[in-house]
Amino acid sequence: MDRMIYTALNALGVNRDSQVAQAQNLANQTVPGYRRDLPNEGGVRFLEMMEGLTTRAFQVETGPAGFSQETGRLSRTDEELDVAIADQGFFYVMPDSGDPALSRRGDLRRDTDGKLRNGAGDAMLGPDLAPIQVPAYRNIRITDIGEIYIQPLDDPEGEPVLAGVLATVVPPAEVALTKGADGQIRTVEGPLPPPDQRAEVLQGTLESSNVNPVEELLSTMQMQRNFELGMRMVLTARELDEGGARMMQAPEG
Repeated sequence: MDRMIYTALNALGVNRDSQVAQAQNLANQTVPGYRRDLPNEGGVRFLEMMEGLTTRAFQVETGPAGFSQETGRLSRTDEELDVAIADQGFFYVMPDSGDPALSRRGDLRRDTDGKLRNGAGDAMLGPDLAPIQVPAYRNIRITDIGEIYIQPLDDPEGEPVLAGVLATVVPPAEVALTKGADGQIRTVEGPLPPPDQRAEVLQGTLESSNVNPVEELLSTMQMQRNFELGMRMVLTARELDEGGARMMQAPEG
């Protein structure tokens, strides 16, 4: 009975972790460029006891949980500071934590200090991984390789001025990415890959999250059923254990 209860409780713990990921996805379904969290599939291992294997098996995580890199829906907004990456790739951002990260979020704005930030307040970075400073302008144009050209306020008749470049990268296939505790995308090991400007940037377009709320809700319902089955298994194991204990009792004289 002990093994049965242990297995059931481990399954309930895995189910709980999956529910946390699904709740996170549903909470961020309207965030531009959000990447859907995936449950950590993990693997199965056996407990070791007295230099041997017991028959107790439990699921363990086999590395950091992943996220879906499927492209979200691209919507034309015609807003000059809305940008999106057409296919694969990421922007570089500097969150408040101070460590550079990768992002698909493209709802940009010019802050009061002239820094270019996304909707989460993260500073957008240039190829030198420094925050991009954009002077006051009459109009702004962002090219498909991320170049930012502006018409300065004090020079309405002149040629457009290059104010900065949105650093982008298409990470190599061998570079493993994960989300940290702050929700930012970084590499599993080592520094971020250097900018390569190979991603295609679209101005006046915004990418939605790649969360499918219908799929998430259906999956949540299935996990709730699994939780109920796990609890029934625990209760059944208890009943069997109590029944076995009663059978082992000595008869009254």
